[in-house]
Amino acid sequence: MSERSEAAAVGTAALEPSSAPTLIVSGPDAYWQPAALTHVQETPEQLVDVAIRLQEWQGFGGTFNEAGWDVLSLLEPLERQRALALLFDAREGASFTYGRVPIGASDYAIDRYTLSDEVDDFSMASFSIERDRQRLIPYVRAALAVKPDLQLWASPWTPPAWMKENQSTDGGHIRAEPEVLEAYALYLARFVEEYRSEGIAVGALQPQNEPGYEQTYPTCLWTPELLRDFVRDHLGPMLAERGLNTPIWLGTLSAPDDLRHIGAIMADPSAAAYVRGIGLQWNTMPAVPDLAASYALPIMQTEHRCGNYPWRTASFDVKQAPNDDAYAEETWGLISAWIRAGVNSYLAWNMVLDTVGVNMDVKRPWPQNALLTVDRTTRALRVTPAYYVFRHLSQFVLPGAERVGSAGDADMLAFENPDGSVVAVLYNPAGAARDLSVGLRGAVLRFRVPAHGWATLSW
Repeated sequence: MSERSEAAAVGTAALEPSSAPTLIVSGPDAYWQPAALTHVQETPEQLVDVAIRLQEWQGFGGTFNEAGWDVLSLLEPLERQRALALLFDAREGASFTYGRVPIGASDYAIDRYTLSDEVDDFSMASFSIERDRQRLIPYVRAALAVKPDLQLWASPWTPPAWMKENQSTDGGHIRAEPEVLEAYALYLARFVEEYRSEGIAVGALQPQNEPGYEQTYPTCLWTPELLRDFVRDHLGPMLAERGLNTPIWLGTLSAPDDLRHIGAIMADPSAAAYVRGIGLQWNTMPAVPDLAASYALPIMQTEHRCGNYPWRTASFDVKQAPNDDAYAEETWGLISAWIRAGVNSYLAWNMVLDTVGVNMDVKRPWPQNALLTVDRTTRALRVTPAYYVFRHLSQFVLPGAERVGSAGDADMLAFENPDGSVVAVLYNPAGAARDLSVGLRGAVLRFRVPAHGWATLSW
């Protein structure tokens, strides 16, 4: 019997680990510190139980946007390389597995654009990724240089304006004429092909960012029925016809009402045959357990909440993203809740922004948090507290891990990696440091978790 299968059979029975346990702790003003632990002979306060097997874990990641590369380009080459290593390197960084690429402008593009703006260009004769060669493709290539096996997927925020009823990139509905839908399917297929010609593999498509939200930045509304017809009659067949095996995921869905899109598509066997996963974000977390049970598809949390929510203030007077310790604690609450709900992967929103962090929304400019920031004046790179929360999980929990059981009163997530190593991440919300003992592999390990902080135990 292998070590992994034996561990599953006997739960916390003692195993001989290949190396000593390691401990990393973080708290306000002291992030990412190696820390000491001791072996003790006592009944553990917390327990990791590898006999309880929960969902498979596929990885963490983040989103490439033009705004991110714009400020990374301000850094000296060595500092820019450090930023990329912090995100993608397996030893010196967060070891992100996934990268999301916008198809045309997101709300963190430098300005509004699509890849085929010529009106009624049904054959996509004017289609071009020349704009992407300025910022997005260099950003992606720089990441791939650090993480060659980075898995990329793509989604549009809007079709070309001429494909929409309001003739604008912002808001409005996609036009329902079959020739428009066929042209849009060709548009998405061309994106995959053109990126492939650049040596960049797009591993999946999610056909619309937030199809239920209409905003004053690039957005587009789809009815559930029209998205079903698009996947079944246009996008799926178009990819197959052009010899592209790019999987289609249902996403990115963010409003509870968007779940109707999943129901409409999955109720149609011809449409459902093209679907390989579900992409959820923001307010759809309560649906995760039912979706996982109903469809047996992997579920990705596709956009970590960016915090700050300035519309909650009467004067809408938040001028700069806080990127503070409070957002780090909010970040943990969101990541841990989605993982407990049953998702298989989790992505940050912007990996890098400037210190202001404002998006292109013309009515509600929103300074949003990021994992790394760059000061445009001093050209200084800052690693934000939220980055370390991601890294406490993402550097240690490997693709193919399984979430395993845990018990005790502490806020803890635990995983067993494919190599049999076990990772436990604990959060202490209290205003004072807390000493804890954790039962793991038949041993009991005692260590201190900082106030308002985290500890990752890996063995």
